[in-house]
Amino acid sequence: MTNLKGKIDFAVLISAINANPNGDPLNGNRPRENFDGYGEISDVCIKRKIRNRFQDLGARVFVQSDDRADDGFTSLKARAEGCAELKAILSKNKNPDRDQFSQAACKEWIDVRAFGQVFAFKGGKEGNVSVGVRGPVSVQQAVSVSPVDIVSMQITKSVNSEDGKGGKGPDTMGTKHRVGFGLYVIKGSVNVQLAEKTGFSQEDAELLKEALKTLFENDASSARPEGSMEVCRLYWWQHEEKTPAVSTAKIHRSIQIKEKKDRPESFADYEIHLADLPSVKPEVYDLV
Repeated sequence: MTNLKGKIDFAVLISAINANPNGDPLNGNRPRENFDGYGEISDVCIKRKIRNRFQDLGARVFVQSDDRADDGFTSLKARAEGCAELKAILSKNKNPDRDQFSQAACKEWIDVRAFGQVFAFKGGKEGNVSVGVRGPVSVQQAVSVSPVDIVSMQITKSVNSEDGKGGKGPDTMGTKHRVGFGLYVIKGSVNVQLAEKTGFSQEDAELLKEALKTLFENDASSARPEGSMEVCRLYWWQHEEKTPAVSTAKIHRSIQIKEKKDRPESFADYEIHLADLPSVKPEVYDLV
């Protein structure tokens, strides 16, 4: 494994067409939006998709979705205890060495050394475990470039969920919500100092880049039909320094996006300009 060459900044432009990019469970699963009408996708949702892509690309992941679990474990505690190296550390001492525990966890799972993880398990023969790992990869919540229009549709099921109901039960009615069109921007970075602590390598960074380029592979659902979510463009800045002269905020601001028409309906309806920065040039991947 090669040490990370330098700090990384990235930005991903994604489009949603007649899809629900990230439903809000406290608001009837409507697509998330702020008070100004701009669409949002939470950082938790984005990291979930990155973890899924890590799995698809053959890497070992600690925080797996139950429906995608590939190791037979049904909880995080069971997965941690299923790691022979972690189990050996826990069996030696009821209060394990935190640095040793962190190093073993980072070595085992890519999402731990990328995003970090809090290991907090209670009870058992090994006693309580409380270890925190701070990861180098940070991802901001995605926000749409323009306000989004949310369309709602009433739907019905053709059968009752349970027997014994005369006529149609109330559970046969429902509502689906979708965004007509939205262009969202995901921003993030990789911190070298933290990468050195967790062991996040240059090879891991390349895997992260591939995951971002293919973020919606194997992600189709009723809310996001195949082809409705698309990665349009990826900007990837790889610095030579651990602490570059140009800040992450300035790099992210260098992407200037303007509407070509009042109501954009596709990625082509935006004009995108990348401001020149003196010290670093991005790798640009056009994916549409």
